[in-house]
Amino acid sequence: MAIYGSSVACRFISVVRINCFNKIKIPRRCASHISSNNNFDYDLVVIGGGSGGLACAKEAVVQGAKVAVLDYVKPSPQGTKWGLGGTCVNVGCIPKKLMHQAALLGEAVHEAADYGWSIDKESVKIDWDKLKTSVQNHVKSVNWVTRVDLRDKKVEYINGLGYFKDAHTIGALMKNNTEKSITARNVVIAVGGRPRYSNIPGAVEYGITSDDIFSLDREPGKTLIVGAGYIGLECAGFLNGLGYDATVLVRSVVLRGFDQQMADMVANAATEKGVKFEYKCQPKSIEKTSDNRLLVKYAYDDGREVSDVFDTVLFAVGRKALVDDLKLENSGVIIKPNADKIDVDEYERTNVPHIYAVGDVLQGRPELTPVAILAGRLLARRMFGNSTELMDYDDVATTIFSPLEYGCVGLSEEKAIERHGEDNVEIYHAYYKPTEFFIPQKSVRHCYLKAVALREGDQRVIGLHYVGPVAGEVIQGFAAALKSGLTFKTLQNTVGIHPTTAEEFTRLNITKRSGLDPTPATCCS
Repeated sequence: MAIYGSSVACRFISVVRINCFNKIKIPRRCASHISSNNNFDYDLVVIGGGSGGLACAKEAVVQGAKVAVLDYVKPSPQGTKWGLGGTCVNVGCIPKKLMHQAALLGEAVHEAADYGWSIDKESVKIDWDKLKTSVQNHVKSVNWVTRVDLRDKKVEYINGLGYFKDAHTIGALMKNNTEKSITARNVVIAVGGRPRYSNIPGAVEYGITSDDIFSLDREPGKTLIVGAGYIGLECAGFLNGLGYDATVLVRSVVLRGFDQQMADMVANAATEKGVKFEYKCQPKSIEKTSDNRLLVKYAYDDGREVSDVFDTVLFAVGRKALVDDLKLENSGVIIKPNADKIDVDEYERTNVPHIYAVGDVLQGRPELTPVAILAGRLLARRMFGNSTELMDYDDVATTIFSPLEYGCVGLSEEKAIERHGEDNVEIYHAYYKPTEFFIPQKSVRHCYLKAVALREGDQRVIGLHYVGPVAGEVIQGFAAALKSGLTFKTLQNTVGIHPTTAEEFTRLNITKRSGLDPTPATCCS
């Protein structure tokens, strides 16, 4: 159940790196062949019906395996539940992108007047119930198609909460409280994760998470978002774009783990759109008021304490992998003390040779839906086919669907300098002016991109970062180029498509080291 992924959502698929000069020797199979006897009910049981688990299950059937998938969604503390498909489909990438699109359309309607369309700007208002219903109708249609697809592909779907009875026996607690037991030659854990809440009074009682926002049965109204990771920024962005007051509490920095120059630009662009940010600040308590609103008390690092009233408080403070219900101790799978994620080797294999894991439940892997999908497919091909390909978790592209989007692939500027040394890294950068921004006179202050390259030779590009329109569409193609060994020389010799924002990568020529102004005079300079 990956989010933005994951949900998040979805996020962009990493391709497998084939390094002809440094081939890795691996065995032809990392699991036993398909069973030729009846010692087990299934060749493979997948626990978790999210993107990664389903991809693994369906590919295993293609390779000739007998497969079952167990999936069960516990309701959120607010009672929200959903169908088959995992976080991405139900409460992540898909509904998030739809609501982000709704916000962009609202902005575009206002801009249309500047382009000559007869628009009554004062009458433009979102109908939350209609939007929510449209989004949920689409989600439910995907749930149905997913179930039909499993049936057509001969994957048995068991709507039960899976757990280990022993290393080869899986128990399934069904909706009617009955229990079913099945045996499996191989098991893949793909249970994903769920949002955390802050450990403060009233958080669970009165707060919601991304599990709830996309099906909320009332208008969000004035909303406090606790957490400034990509989920928090995306939710704040589309809520603000839909016309709701949105405030983000930032404990330390925005978009931790991302390039911090770009992260600041994303936040500044959101501020310019109307999102409020409270930095170095954490919530202390939530209480319900007499008029059914929420009184939130929060404190700054400098000791100041503030309170304000909101209609909705949304927690986006991280996610917890769903390992507690698995009863891993019965399987022999070991996780580190106080950890909630599973360690695997390069074959996605746990310490128990026939038990594997993919997706957000893994320690130290990108929590992105397409990562789980590709890892699941490759795992199934290794288990039951003749493949030896391993998942490459490096240089995975992703996009933050913030009001002004941010797409990136490869290393951040900070990570590149840390890994290679400042003297060995060149940063090419530029501001740019999207043509479509001119007539409505939209701000171009934060439209910016940079390429992180090694200084030696043809300057291999090791990171690309872009803040601007349709960032996901822009960065996807460049991600394939970077994975294929893109050099800055090649980038410079690529003819751009004019006038697009993507072409700005081909026009980069100013380095940070030079100190020159990276702001263009015109759209064609």
